[in-house]
Amino acid sequence: MPTKIEKETSPKPIKSYMKNFWFERHKFVYSAIIILLILAVLIGIFNVVRFSEKVKTCGDSSLYDTCSETKPYYCEKGILIEKSSVCGCPNLFAGIGDSCTNDFQTAPKNLSLNYIIDGQEKTIEFTVYKKMSDYLSSLSRGISYLNGGKPQRSDFAFKKINEENQSEFLLPLVIEIQNLAPKDKEKQARIAVSLVQNIQYGFSNKTASFFGNRVNYSRYPYEVLYDSQGVCGEKSELLAFLLRKIGYDVVLFYNQKENHESVGIKCPIEESYRETGYCFVETTGPSIISDDGIVYVGGVTLNSQPEVIPISEGESLPEDLREYGDAETMKSIRQGKFFLFKNLKLWVLKKRYGLVESYNLE
Repeated sequence: MPTKIEKETSPKPIKSYMKNFWFERHKFVYSAIIILLILAVLIGIFNVVRFSEKVKTCGDSSLYDTCSETKPYYCEKGILIEKSSVCGCPNLFAGIGDSCTNDFQTAPKNLSLNYIIDGQEKTIEFTVYKKMSDYLSSLSRGISYLNGGKPQRSDFAFKKINEENQSEFLLPLVIEIQNLAPKDKEKQARIAVSLVQNIQYGFSNKTASFFGNRVNYSRYPYEVLYDSQGVCGEKSELLAFLLRKIGYDVVLFYNQKENHESVGIKCPIEESYRETGYCFVETTGPSIISDDGIVYVGGVTLNSQPEVIPISEGESLPEDLREYGDAETMKSIRQGKFFLFKNLKLWVLKKRYGLVESYNLE
């Protein structure tokens, strides 16, 4: 048997010795490989972040130092600016310096368009022109087809929203909204919604001839801005135009029984109005996106199934939009479900969205 001394001094197994020898000899190589791998990962992350910062910097998704699809705008340091000398002008416009001009730009009127975002009231300064408003006012409100077909409500909506000359005069307002939130499309939608909601509700004092009868005059979206007022259908068509140009999937809702028109923005089905896949947006006054339980003048609510009029395809509101929860809170308050802190909850919502006490039906 080996003695105690023999046990302590007996050699280590050759296999273990060679393994340790190999590691000791190459540990610097292993360390260098690990460091290089870490650096490669860090550089990759840096490049991804750097690349993402360069993509879609302006509010309409234009890259830095490139022309927008909307002439004459140019993306400079995240802001869309007029630069017709580089980007050109739309049809029927002529370039003067870096701006574009048109014969419709006469008798300018400066507007202060109010909106509320996160409880703060703000303003967009915007110029409208009398000649453009007069031109739209002169257009026939009727629609006729060679085959004698009967026009649908959607036909009249498209006629007003898609008017080509008007579009060029409304796009600068879209640009103003996009410049206020270059990297936040949800905020752009909130601004557009609040801006239209805060335009005064009111009927035009004009009438138009329709199949030999005099009927209430229906304004084009640009006229709503110029007159600084509109009824539900007129304001809804203005909002639909703005949201479409911002890039959202948009519809118009028409509740025939109540004779009321509103806007729908694509959203998760569980948050949508009557499972249409679109969130309800009231336009006659300030309200919360997706709040479809509004009580109108006379205690009227929207109980009929709406006609859904598609306007554009595009993006959807996200699943975690704050307004969904706030709309549910507002509905609960109306139903008397809150006993504690009811007034505080209502005050918070009124301040956040500038809510009004009553809404209108046509």
